[in-house]
Amino acid sequence: MVVESFEESGKSLAAPTIFVVVLVFHVCYKYIELWKKKKLSMSDSDIQLQAEIKQLLREANSSSQPSTFAQAAKLRRQAAAKEKELAKNQELHGKDIESSFGIYKSLIMISQIITYIMLIIWFWNTTVTTISNQLVKPFGSLLSWKAGSGSSYVAVGIIPWLFVSTRVSKFICRKVWS
Repeated sequence: MVVESFEESGKSLAAPTIFVVVLVFHVCYKYIELWKKKKLSMSDSDIQLQAEIKQLLREANSSSQPSTFAQAAKLRRQAAAKEKELAKNQELHGKDIESSFGIYKSLIMISQIITYIMLIIWFWNTTVTTISNQLVKPFGSLLSWKAGSGSSYVAVGIIPWLFVSTRVSKFICRKVWS
């Protein structure tokens, strides 16, 4: 009797625990994406360089008279050179950031795959949660895949629960960070 109550409480906590684990992986991935965007923003020297480019182009456009044509052309060439320098700086900075954050993304992806495999092995052929048959009338057989079935309740297996948890956690992360 004590074993049955422990097993039932374990089953009742399995579904929310699996959902929280899946949600944590998606939140970590989203946090890394936001951190990468913050690091990819322009540095102070790039902002200053961009301001200099705008100033040179303004000066070149203001001197459009035939007598100042040579000066305007010189200013445009200087602006083009500074634009190339800015593009080169941003490309180098972007590659550095991408390589450093790529390691974190890979680490999260590998951890997520290992965790999913462990959860699938652990909960294979067991019920993660049960849902009323009336709530999932046409899709009950899909949700009960590899978990068995009951008469008035649908036993949800680990693979459908991981799929549903993944979709819901992606939806939550998208809504929170948009």
